[in-house]
Amino acid sequence: MSKRYFGTDGIRGTVNRDNINGDMFFKFGLAAGTYFRNLKKKKQIAIIAKDTRLSGYTLEPALVSGLASAGMHIFTLGPLPTNGLAMLTKKMNANLGIMITASHNPFYDNGLKLFGPDGLKLSDKIEKKIEKLIDTKISKHLTKPGILGRVKRLEDANENYINILKKNFPKDFSLKGIKIAIDCANGAGYKSGPNIFKSLGAKVYSVGTSPNGLNINLNCGSTFPNKIRSFSIKKKVDLGISLDGDADRIIICDEKGRIIDGDQIIAMIALRWKQKKILKGGVVGTLMSNYGLEKLFKEKNIKFIRANVGDRYVKESMKKNKCNLGGEQSGHIILGNFATTGDGILVALEVLYSMRKGKKASELFNNFKQIPQQLVNINVKDKSVINSQNCKKSILKAKKILKGTGRILVRPSGTEPKIRIMCESINKKIMTQCIKLVKKTLN
Repeated sequence: MSKRYFGTDGIRGTVNRDNINGDMFFKFGLAAGTYFRNLKKKKQIAIIAKDTRLSGYTLEPALVSGLASAGMHIFTLGPLPTNGLAMLTKKMNANLGIMITASHNPFYDNGLKLFGPDGLKLSDKIEKKIEKLIDTKISKHLTKPGILGRVKRLEDANENYINILKKNFPKDFSLKGIKIAIDCANGAGYKSGPNIFKSLGAKVYSVGTSPNGLNINLNCGSTFPNKIRSFSIKKKVDLGISLDGDADRIIICDEKGRIIDGDQIIAMIALRWKQKKILKGGVVGTLMSNYGLEKLFKEKNIKFIRANVGDRYVKESMKKNKCNLGGEQSGHIILGNFATTGDGILVALEVLYSMRKGKKASELFNNFKQIPQQLVNINVKDKSVINSQNCKKSILKAKKILKGTGRILVRPSGTEPKIRIMCESINKKIMTQCIKLVKKTLN
């Protein structure tokens, strides 16, 4: 049975349409609170963080109301990176954590990411159980008046998150003498991003740190890497860091102005961890990971596993295969020794730790030659068009054309009304031909 509300990374959509409104967020809160209510615990706790979207001011109270109606005591944390929410869910011994965000999407979208008491994103199985509760009569889940939840705002969430991150590195770790540029996408990392690097002694130049509710991801952040590139060149920094709206992604710019994507970052960390003998089980990528990365790992005798797209599926595969490193080309990277989900700031710290002895970023990120890859997003009214006979035939034809030179992947977006076509080939002409062939059947 397919899921009704949850996609590949929580719930997401346009505000005040369909499921992204106050009425539904009350139901989401009531259902999630009901599912995670643990009668053995004296205190039922849920914590909520968010990014900087204007709609957070309307959706958060509705979510709080639903959770409190299920008997949950709620701590609201304000704007905080997604992994900060995951870390604090575990640290505070909460029943669940909820991040109000639409990640890299524009301001007019919003959504939810749910975390269990272990700090992990929910499985498909649990999401389906919560969906079932959403669709049942509200009165069945409302708690007694005397045990309704209370609400409290915590003002030090970002400081707590920064302290947790720092504890993953030696006490003498210093960034003194290193110049950093950071683009926080006017999102959830706008406070903690610059602050942690400053606290370690770096000279920090920041952009995308003036959120107004409408400018999150607007021509900035990890989906617009040219922003950090031009900013880094202008400031002549050692490293440029670009986050997305909820700071769980990272794209990097080296001191020469070269954009470094998630695949290159994963390659660097994997090789370093292998050398230090701390890499476990191999590396998990996704169906979108560049073939050049897979080829590198084969040469270096590092096991490489492809998971479905979405960092939740990456984490599930990491757990299954007992790996401590995984991620996506988009910059979702999970450092399993330290975190349960992607964290752009944490990954940046790991990169900077590798640079602390004078190593240049350009020297770190040149480990494999990427196979030319093209990604095309097609807006569609109905994503089921991917299952049409015409579409299936065009994909098969494209695969035959590409045989021996590359690969093609066609999949529906889990978060947007789009079909994504990814094609890789050493022959760019053939790659373009195959994309056009499939695209024709989707329009």
